[in-house]
Amino acid sequence: RFIPNRSTTDIDLGYYNVMSKENVEEEEESEEQGASQSYKEHLDMALSKGQNPNNAKILSYQDKAPVAKDGFNNKMKVLYTGSKSAAPKGVSTRQIPQQPERILDAPDLLDDYYLNLLHWSAENLLAVALGGAVYIWNAASGTIAQLLEFQDDDTYISSLAWLNDQSSNILAVGNSTGTVQLWDVQNEKLLRNMGGHAARIGSLSWNSHICSSGSRSGAVHHHDVRVANHHVGSLLNHSQEVCGLAWSPDGRHLASGGNDNVLNIWDASLSLENVQPVHTFTEHQAAVKALSWCPWSTQVLASGGGTADRHIRLWNVTTGLCLSSTDTNSQVSSILWSDEFKEMISGHGYTHNQLTIWKYPQMTKVAELRGHTSRVLCLTMSPDGSTVASAAADETIRIWKCFKSSKKPQATTKPKETRTTIRGGSIR
Repeated sequence: RFIPNRSTTDIDLGYYNVMSKENVEEEEESEEQGASQSYKEHLDMALSKGQNPNNAKILSYQDKAPVAKDGFNNKMKVLYTGSKSAAPKGVSTRQIPQQPERILDAPDLLDDYYLNLLHWSAENLLAVALGGAVYIWNAASGTIAQLLEFQDDDTYISSLAWLNDQSSNILAVGNSTGTVQLWDVQNEKLLRNMGGHAARIGSLSWNSHICSSGSRSGAVHHHDVRVANHHVGSLLNHSQEVCGLAWSPDGRHLASGGNDNVLNIWDASLSLENVQPVHTFTEHQAAVKALSWCPWSTQVLASGGGTADRHIRLWNVTTGLCLSSTDTNSQVSSILWSDEFKEMISGHGYTHNQLTIWKYPQMTKVAELRGHTSRVLCLTMSPDGSTVASAAADETIRIWKCFKSSKKPQATTKPKETRTTIRGGSIR
């Protein structure tokens, strides 16, 4: 049963409303006797305490605060808002620099969405391909050295990937002729050429001693660099160029994305020849280039689509389910994860050419980093996970300190932005 709230119920007003309806005839008779309308209105206002009796409730079941008049300002409000409110749970409160720490000029950087021309090694060496040449920037000392250059103007570098060994200086270089070269960067020596592809090699990824390469023909080849007969397997499920290739951190799965809008997941425990993918995802509506595995949850894969898709999708490759889909409103070219902050950063093309930091798993925006004047083509992360390098079609590489740990001492002054030219090594 409903029990009225006595503290908010006006018994006298309720009795008045009830009796006024039952004694309509008496009211009419009083009007005939000369009771004025103004006297009646004053009486109603007195009994209803300023309210309209016709709208007043006889019984009240809720205790609500009265609505303030228009323009009313509560001077006591300061007592309730003086303390600093806590930040919402899950929202980052750290300061992320909005300007790059350093800008590297990269003349002749190819404006091709399907190529992967930038990679940071575990030895803190940044490799970048400029046309037909490869340059190495030492992030610790700031020195720049040219590793190789093709004399043929028609041959260009189409992909780069460091061997994922903590003490290795081996760099795999894919070119437009369909050949993968292995270079000893420390000694500036070519170790071997590995052919087999019928078209350019736009993507490379290492899994221990296996170097996987993706070609414009749609084929993925596996090269065992320990043996003379390096070609040990092929994956032939893409109908167009393979522009994204990534082995999972535990080496159990290979993700391949193509210009056919298809994302394939391959199981490394199966034979490397004539196998079918364990999962084929077709939700993307454009080329799938951006691929990155979660470092702390190796069954989770992030993928990004091109201009017609613009979505970042998270997948569980164990179950084959799509965990989430986020519309970024711009072309996605690259994705990286931050292990310490449990965040990811994505590089984008049209229309803002920005870098966006996302909180995982909510996929809420933490920050946007802008500065590039043309689309971002590649992202790579420093070995300590604090710094991200972005290469864009404006022929610049920008260094962002976006994941600097709060546990480390902060600089007392803002670092001076410097500008370096990769080719030639001059500083201006």
